[in-house]
Amino acid sequence: MSRCSRSQPRLFYLPLTLLFGCMAAAQAAPPESVPVSSLFARDNLVAWCIVPFDGKKRGPEERAAMLERLGIKQLAYDYRAEHIPTFDAELDALARHGIRLTAWWFPPVLNEEARGILKVLKRHGVKTQLWVTGGGEAVATEAEQQHRIEAEAARIRPIAEAAAAIGCQVGLYNHGGWFGEPENQIAIIKKLKLANVGIVYNLHHGHQHLGRFPQLLEQMKPYLLALNLNGMDSEGDQQGKKILPLGAGKLDLQLLRTIRASGWRGPIGILNHTQQDAEARLRDNLDGLAWLAAQLDSDHGGPPPKYRTYPAP
Repeated sequence: MSRCSRSQPRLFYLPLTLLFGCMAAAQAAPPESVPVSSLFARDNLVAWCIVPFDGKKRGPEERAAMLERLGIKQLAYDYRAEHIPTFDAELDALARHGIRLTAWWFPPVLNEEARGILKVLKRHGVKTQLWVTGGGEAVATEAEQQHRIEAEAARIRPIAEAAAAIGCQVGLYNHGGWFGEPENQIAIIKKLKLANVGIVYNLHHGHQHLGRFPQLLEQMKPYLLALNLNGMDSEGDQQGKKILPLGAGKLDLQLLRTIRASGWRGPIGILNHTQQDAEARLRDNLDGLAWLAAQLDSDHGGPPPKYRTYPAP
C-alpha cells in the first residue's frame, strides 16, 4: 500500500512542561477487552482498506451508511490525497451513523499532512489509533540493528508525542521490510518508553510469519492494539493469493483457533483491499468468518459460503 508522500524523518523538541504533559496523556487505556464469545462478533469487527479500495468509490455518507447496514460498528480509515478535502465530512458521517473511528492510516513522519490530520481529530474530539508504517532492508550486524532501532524510534517519537497530546495512540503497522518484523517493532517500542505506542498486526502482510505465528502473537500481545484478519494460504502472497476472503484460505480455521487461544480480546479487522465493491467483499468476509467461528469447537460448520467477490475454490 503506497503513501501519498514520504519525507525525511524530522525531529522537534518540546518545552519540558508540554513534554511531561504528553507523557501523562500517553497513559492510554489498552484496547477494550471483549468476552471470548464476542471476539469474532460484528460489534468487535473493524472495517479496513475500504476507502481507496472500493469499486463503487463511495463517499463519506455512503460509506458510513454501508457500515451501519452491515452491522459493523468500527472503521479504520485509510485515504489518498483525493480524500483529504473530505476528512471533516468523514468524521461527521461516522458520528451520524454511530460508527467508531478505531484507527487512521497516518503519514510516516510528522509532516504538514500529519499535523492536518491531528487538527481534524482534535476538532472533532476523536481519540483513535494512528497506524504508522515503515520499511527498510535487513541489517547485517548488531551495530546496524541498534542504529536502525534508534533511528526508527527517533522517527516515531514526534508522532507519538503529538498523538498523546490529543489522547491518541500510535500503532506500528507491519507492511514488510525490516520495520514489518514484530521483534523489531517491539524493540522500537522498548526504546521509546512511551505508553501510547503499540502494534497493529496484519495477517496479509505476515505470510512469512505463518510458521511461527503462535510464538509471535505471544510476544506481541502486551503491545497489540489491533489484529487484522485475511484468508491465508501458505506462501499465498507468492501465488497470487495475498488477499483472500475469510474461509477461502486453508489456514484460516487454525489461525482463528490460535488467536482465540492466545487470550487476545481486542479489535479484529476485516478488509477489502481489492477493487471489488467494498460492501460485497465485507459481506464475503462476514459470511466466511461466521462459517469459521461455527467450527472453532468442532469440524462441522456446514457448507462453505458462496462468495460474491471471489471464485469458488
